Amino acid sequence: MSRVLGIDVGGTKIAIGCSDADGPVLAGHVRLRTGDDPLATALAAARDLAGAPAAVGFSTTGVIRQGVVRLAPNVPGWDGLELPRLLREAYAPVPVAIDNDVNAAAAAELRWGALRGVSCGLYLNLGTGLAAALVVDGRVFAGAHGAAGEIGYVLTDPGSPGFAAGHAPLEDRFSGAGLARQASAELGTPTTAAELFAGDALPHLVEAALADLTTAVANLCVSLDPECLVVGGGLMGAAPVILPALEERLRRTVPFPPRVRRARFADDASLLGALALARSMVE
Repeated sequence: MSRVLGIDVGGTKIAIGCSDADGPVLAGHVRLRTGDDPLATALAAARDLAGAPAAVGFSTTGVIRQGVVRLAPNVPGWDGLELPRLLREAYAPVPVAIDNDVNAAAAAELRWGALRGVSCGLYLNLGTGLAAALVVDGRVFAGAHGAAGEIGYVLTDPGSPGFAAGHAPLEDRFSGAGLARQASAELGTPTTAAELFAGDALPHLVEAALADLTTAVANLCVSLDPECLVVGGGLMGAAPVILPALEERLRRTVPFPPRVRRARFADDASLLGALALARSMVE
């Protein structure tokens, strides 16, 4: 098959891969630090790796709105970048597809993983940040502004400071970064989210954070009525704690609870999603 290229740019790393097959198989792969000029770094490494691909898929944090990147404060120089134009210029006439990293991961699960064959579903990414992707009619649903599924901005109580105040209330409560920040403050020593779930020092913090997460996901499931909920991301090391809590809350509160599945792809899910986006353009 024709060679396609996938690029994933995150807050701390750039992952690049190419594939000659319709499947989650990499013909080549490179990982780099994001650095001060992530786009130039990614494009140079991609040229060395893949040469002239038939199509390019690009995944990144934030959303694309009116031709620029929004909601991406963690990548240097990224917020406000005219990413679609720059990629078109770099790869013309090769087609380029761009999406945020969570939507891209959902695209990989749709094409090759736990969402395959699902018409209406939900992908939940629990990592350093928190976001979801909505699947409608077998496709990732972007929303009117490209921001569907940005559940990190869900209010955890009516008085929560929200997006306009520079906050992401649910992400502050339940994400790798948010949980680490809360645990470190309470214990007085640097503590990761993985350490929090592995120990028993702060059960009240885990319980309260899980309550906020499962409530938000249950409300989303009531609204979307998905047949399947797929959960992925870096916090899946705590799946024995997180998944039963989700299943129990959905069983008690959602009229037609979705099946809950663990995502197929744990490592490089967004990169594989970028490859899925690229492959869809050369079929």
